[in-house]
Amino acid sequence: MTLAAPDDFVAELRALAPRYWDSHPFHLRMHEGSLSKHELQAWAANRWYYQRCIAQKDAAILSNCPLPDVRRQWRERIIWHDGTQPGEGGAENWLRLAEAVGLTREEVLDERHVLPGTRFAVDAYVTFARTKPWVEAVASGLTEMFSGALMRKRLAALREQYPWIAEEGFAYFTSRIKAVAGEGKSTLDLVVEHCVTREQQEKAIAALSFKCDVLRAVLDAVDYYSGKGKP
Repeated sequence: MTLAAPDDFVAELRALAPRYWDSHPFHLRMHEGSLSKHELQAWAANRWYYQRCIAQKDAAILSNCPLPDVRRQWRERIIWHDGTQPGEGGAENWLRLAEAVGLTREEVLDERHVLPGTRFAVDAYVTFARTKPWVEAVASGLTEMFSGALMRKRLAALREQYPWIAEEGFAYFTSRIKAVAGEGKSTLDLVVEHCVTREQQEKAIAALSFKCDVLRAVLDAVDYYSGKGKP
C-alpha cells in the first residue's frame, strides 16, 4: 500500500463529513424548532454522559502515548473539560445547559435518564481510546473538523427557536466554538504527522468513521426514545 500524500490523506478524512451527526433527523428537528421540552431534556441528559466521558477518553490517550510533546499538548483538553477546580470547565457548562432546559443537577449526575444505546456507544468510544494505538484514538477525535460550523448553527437555532432557555445555558457552546477551531487544526496536524504508513492512514480514517457512528448512535437512541425515530 502506497502512503497517500498529506493533502490526499486530509481529503480522505474530510470526505467523511456526510457521516457526521449534523444531518441526523433529531438535529434537523432541533434546528427547525420542533422539539418538545421533554425531547430537549432527553438530549441534554444523554449528551451529558458523552460529555463526562470525554476527559476519560483523553486520559486514555495520554496513558498510551509515549511522546512527551504530544502528552503536553493533549492534557490541555482534559483541563478544558474538567476545569482547574470545581465549578469550571466544559462539563460544568453542560450541566448548566441541562439545568436551563429544566433538569435538576441531581437527575443529570445520577444518570437516570441515560439510555442503554447511549451508554453502549459512549462506553465503546472510551474503550476504543484505551485499547487502540494513541494516534488512532487521536484520529477518532477529528470530528472537530466538522463541529465548529454545526455548533454555531445550533447555538443560533437554540436562541431563536427556544427563547425560554436562559442565556447562561449556552456557555458550553460559546466557549467550545472558540476552542474547537484550534483543536481541530492541531489534531489534524498530529494525525498527518504521525500516520507514516498507508496502513496507519487507513486506520485513522476508520477511527474517524467509527467516531461518527458513535455520535449518530447517541442521537439514534434519543430519537427513538422520543417517539420520532423508527424501530
